[in-house]
Amino acid sequence: MVADLSQLVKAYDVRGVVPDQWDEPLAELFGAAFVQVTDASAIVIGHDMRPSSPGLAAAFARGATARGADVTLIGLCSTDQLYYASGALDLPGAMFTASHNPARYNGIKLCRAGAAPVGQDTGLTEIRTLVEQWSEHGLPATAVTTPGTLTERDTLGDYAAHLLGLVGLDGIRPLKVVVDAGNGMGGHTVPTVFAGLPLDLVPMYFELDGTFPNHEANPLDPKNIVDLQARVLAEGADLGLAFDGDADRCFVVDERGEGVSPSAITALVAARELARNGGKGTVIHNLITSWSVPEVVRENGGTPVRTRVGHSFIKAEMAEHGAIFGGEHSAHYYFRDFWNADTGMLAALHVLAALGGQEGPLSGLLDSYDRYAGSGEINSTVTDQAGKLAEIRAEYASRDGVRFDELDGLTVSGEDWWFNLRPSNTEPLLRLNVEAREKKTMTAVRDEVLALVRA
Repeated sequence: MVADLSQLVKAYDVRGVVPDQWDEPLAELFGAAFVQVTDASAIVIGHDMRPSSPGLAAAFARGATARGADVTLIGLCSTDQLYYASGALDLPGAMFTASHNPARYNGIKLCRAGAAPVGQDTGLTEIRTLVEQWSEHGLPATAVTTPGTLTERDTLGDYAAHLLGLVGLDGIRPLKVVVDAGNGMGGHTVPTVFAGLPLDLVPMYFELDGTFPNHEANPLDPKNIVDLQARVLAEGADLGLAFDGDADRCFVVDERGEGVSPSAITALVAARELARNGGKGTVIHNLITSWSVPEVVRENGGTPVRTRVGHSFIKAEMAEHGAIFGGEHSAHYYFRDFWNADTGMLAALHVLAALGGQEGPLSGLLDSYDRYAGSGEINSTVTDQAGKLAEIRAEYASRDGVRFDELDGLTVSGEDWWFNLRPSNTEPLLRLNVEAREKKTMTAVRDEVLALVRA
């Protein structure tokens, strides 16, 4: 019976419910297809702490070795640790994780050698086609006479050393930092990366548990950082850090227990990366990030480039422009010196270095990078997304001084405000982001657009 992959294969990865939508026999076909499409003689595989991850990763490895590829297994790892292994070993890679999704989900993030992304336009469509064919007709005969080998390798220490070599943390003042790992892979990576730094580490939910007993490992949802905010205040800490399930994203809480906008972190890190590169370089930012990001980039001698939302677009722009850094509103941070891949850990180290290199609190340090009032991302269920976007464009078309941009969804800009509405790729949702020079204006624009969207 042919597998139905329509809901399983997304724009950038494979993700679905186990075993309802996929299982180990299907993972084995994905491993074989990945080797065939990438023409790889060797690959590297890692996995997160979900109960289904070791079995799925082992099945993928069986499919890969059956097609003649040698497999390096790095075991438990964060997604950016898998990217490190792909870059350092110069091998295509597969990471078994469903990031921040609930426990019953799992998925695969795939990359070519050097951590180059595999998405719909860069091999994932071909992989899906092969898996569909093979699930119906079985694997075709292969000319491979000798199956590939399996080798286990520990990359955690090398990953930590690489990151620490990219940020100057020598001489920072002692800091008290609370870290909420959400029972995800941050509990695996943080102790090794932070070892030896002048940090008083207060760990929260470091036990690896893919059932997420304390809260969802999705810090983008404000309810999931409430525990961290309270602990920062209770401990009198200098800051808090929250990692998502596969620890490739990092969110920051200041000493007041206030969540820090990922745009402010993008601007801070952009300024630091430009300083590292002599005040020159291109910085990529998606169109949802704050006005402050391109402003800070220009003020520090850099060139900002605006792009669509999504890591495959960011990584493509990074490569095309030779960019030194890229940031998204969702707390994905990309670095040229990390194979253009995203690593929340490296962004966290930049925040620690910046805070520890001066005497003031984090809120004061970030004042110059957090300049405007933002709504955050607000989702609304809309069945006819295109119709609703057209309706809202028509509503604003008659207003003076309004500009339109359709790079990604619909962006409408006035003199001192802008909003973007874009459809979800996977759900019947419209996602709204609003920013304005004053909070009162942002609130008024947000409420008006939401009323139109939900009418």
